[in-house]
Amino acid sequence: MSRNNQEPTTKSCTIGDFELTALSDGIYHLDGGALFGIVPKVLWSKRVSADERNLVPVGLNSVLVRSGEKNILIETGIGNRLSEKMAEIYGQPAKLLDSLRGAGVSPDDIDIVINTHLHFDHCGWNTVRKNGAIVPTFPKATYYVQEGEWKHAHEGQRDSVSYLHENYDPLVESGRMKLLRGNQEIVPGISVEVFPGHTRDMQAVIVQSGGKTACYISDLIPTSAHIEVNWVMSFDLYPLETIESRKRYYARAIPEKWLTMFTHDPEIPWAYLERDVRGKMSTTRA
Repeated sequence: MSRNNQEPTTKSCTIGDFELTALSDGIYHLDGGALFGIVPKVLWSKRVSADERNLVPVGLNSVLVRSGEKNILIETGIGNRLSEKMAEIYGQPAKLLDSLRGAGVSPDDIDIVINTHLHFDHCGWNTVRKNGAIVPTFPKATYYVQEGEWKHAHEGQRDSVSYLHENYDPLVESGRMKLLRGNQEIVPGISVEVFPGHTRDMQAVIVQSGGKTACYISDLIPTSAHIEVNWVMSFDLYPLETIESRKRYYARAIPEKWLTMFTHDPEIPWAYLERDVRGKMSTTRA
């Protein structure tokens, strides 16, 4: 399936008592070889089109979950505080707040923010600079991430360039960001589960209500072009664990017909996953 640079239109669906709305911080671009790791370009280029520099469009997808009582925001994109050098490399579309307003919600309306991990393209709008200070973008919200992920952000490992401490340290210091230890229910019907691979402590967000389930699987399956079990990004710190985590996810998501939400697909915010009799993976749009 070919891709283009069109930004996704707002989509909504219901999972029992929850209303899910796909939001976008815009589209940026990454090297196709990095995005697909050891998968040969002759294969991945059948699904994604690269430009003359081998760059492919990558979505910055967040999801707003409304319960009628609380507004929960999953992931906050790149934000608007990249350095000049990083903005030159990646771009800085900074469209999440506009997307949120388009859904009829203001930053003050957000009660909970869940970050799957703390790479800069997943938590950039956690904070903003105001009058020279770093403050929460969502002033009334409680933020959640795994404690192990926050510790890893300070370990100076291979992916240290992907962490910008202003996105989370002020929140941890003020007590606004809660550090979790393993799988946990955040509110009734919304829980997090750790799926190691991309990072050691990356968590997925699972929404369950009325016999239905949706899962924001984050960088375990970044786009609908990555659904093959072995199509692993070069960004993954633990690629073999990525494969095992995908197998564990598919063992539930496919037979139970979970709606899978993709963090980086530029066109498809979510879809249902299927496997044919030969074991080949495919998607069905919701």
